[in-house]
Amino acid sequence: MLLITLRMDFTRLFEILDYQQKRYPQQVALAGREQGKWRTWNTVELLAERDRLSAGLLHRGFHKGDKIGILAHCGSPQWAIADAAMLQIGVVPVPIHSTSRPDEIAHIAKDASLRGCFVSNEDMLEKLRVANVELEFVFSFENVSRNAVPDVPEQRSGLHWDEIITAPTPHDFEKIQYIRDGISENDLATLLYTSGTTGQPKGVMLTHANIVSNVKSVLAIVPVGPEVTAVSFLPLSHIFERMVTYVYQAASTPIWYIDAVENLPRILPEVRPHIFTAVPRILERMHERLLEERDRGGTLRRKVLDWAIRLGERFPYSGERGMPLDYFFKRLLADFLVFRQWRKRLGGRIRYIAVGSAALQPRLGRLFSAARIDVREGYGLTETSPVLAFNRFEPGGVHFGTVGIPAPGVEVRIAGPDEQGEGEIEVRGPNVMAGYWNLPDETAARFTDDGWFKTGDLGKFEFKRFLKITGRKSELFKTTSGKFVAPGFVEQQLAASPFISQAMAVGLNRPFVGALIVPNFPHLETWCRENNVHWTAPQFMILNPKVEKLFRQEIERINEERLGAIEKVRAFHLLHEPWTPENGSLTPTLKLRREVLAKQFAEEIRKMFKQE
Repeated sequence: MLLITLRMDFTRLFEILDYQQKRYPQQVALAGREQGKWRTWNTVELLAERDRLSAGLLHRGFHKGDKIGILAHCGSPQWAIADAAMLQIGVVPVPIHSTSRPDEIAHIAKDASLRGCFVSNEDMLEKLRVANVELEFVFSFENVSRNAVPDVPEQRSGLHWDEIITAPTPHDFEKIQYIRDGISENDLATLLYTSGTTGQPKGVMLTHANIVSNVKSVLAIVPVGPEVTAVSFLPLSHIFERMVTYVYQAASTPIWYIDAVENLPRILPEVRPHIFTAVPRILERMHERLLEERDRGGTLRRKVLDWAIRLGERFPYSGERGMPLDYFFKRLLADFLVFRQWRKRLGGRIRYIAVGSAALQPRLGRLFSAARIDVREGYGLTETSPVLAFNRFEPGGVHFGTVGIPAPGVEVRIAGPDEQGEGEIEVRGPNVMAGYWNLPDETAARFTDDGWFKTGDLGKFEFKRFLKITGRKSELFKTTSGKFVAPGFVEQQLAASPFISQAMAVGLNRPFVGALIVPNFPHLETWCRENNVHWTAPQFMILNPKVEKLFRQEIERINEERLGAIEKVRAFHLLHEPWTPENGSLTPTLKLRREVLAKQFAEEIRKMFKQE
């Protein structure tokens, strides 16, 4: 193992594991599933495996500045080790989303000039083949069939991990140390391709200093440490989860990787974590399971669950003032009857959930927090490493419906605010990217003359210091009334309905706003059963007059309670197939591909407005 002389700090990403070893070495630093069983790694083992992989890559002719992709179906200890091994020899990791289309994978491989790629399994190797990507080396975390890629040299058909790693010689250690010493904190650390809603993805250049600054900002505001256990299930190809992984490592927080979101209900009681990160859809699914449990219960059980959920969704506490006494006692009763069982299914020790990537429904934030699981929403971009703002866990640090207070070291301003204080969000700080790879003009266009980065998001400050996102500048559309509408806000209000799973607002050059809607079919099925509506298949239920009437009433309620005059949805069309990254309707970060959906459902949209 390298003999590192490290002050009690880190300025480059590959120093974080060494920092853990110096401060709080862990018996279980990382854990992952192999052949259905847990395999754990202590800090010393991680460092040794990192050095073996670095030596193996050097022996195969990789040099500082080379780029290697990582195409994996999930996070894992191998992913984290490969990342650290590349970083310390100056090789640039280029993560690729497992949901990327073949043309996107091919574009990334060519644009980044990849020399090699790690794949997690044979399915990911097949994705490379389908994308017709020919690389000098392909490495695999798992054993893959040698005939998985016929007529391809062995080194390009998936060399297994054990075939790559090499026991470092004294000369190897000297070479690795020499390379480490020559890496500046301002050197390129990683190339991350953003999943744009239109066109091919762009490579975001993040330096060691960019990401390290964000790691240190987040360390100051989240409750992590050696006594806390974390689970990780979001893709490490996203900067959010990857940066959080560095935070856990720096804090000596054990990380247990889950290989699929579907396994969460089984693994959470086994690992019993204190904290995890999630996208809003995960919390929505947990809420839906609670509703499904309610639907399976008897009359009394349903009434108790309904009461507890309604109570939780009204959770009044934001940390600035004491909780009303009557609510305090009602919450204790709800906890005894409902919430403690909910926590038990999540392992019994869960206290904190950090949410990002998309807007969280405030009622869910309140409900989870009422159940003594503090949910905090944040905001950031790939270009900002990523965290810009975050609701805090300490008293006075949260307001549901906002994305929180700017992170330490990050400056946020609202450009050209209107009379409501709303304008484009601009930021400045050490976490802001170095630029877009091979795109100097696009890089220049994202910065103001005085050096602020233009996020493209619209927002305003509430309660003086809490940032609220109100829309995306490029997504605004103008109706024929001459008024601008932010579709993201309309969609968020629609998605707050338990009957609506997904929605896209439309209305460019139309007289009013319409919406494409994917129902929440499990909840709709329960409603049909309770109201004596015969249930068949989703593609037929969306045509049922009683179902259509239900959605019209639900949208009228949302119009009245949540939307302004110009935002009201006056027409809608129900769809039976969910939108996913796999079918091209969503980006890998679960954002709507609006142009794709608008083109796919052009005829439905035309009829929707014609009927009105």
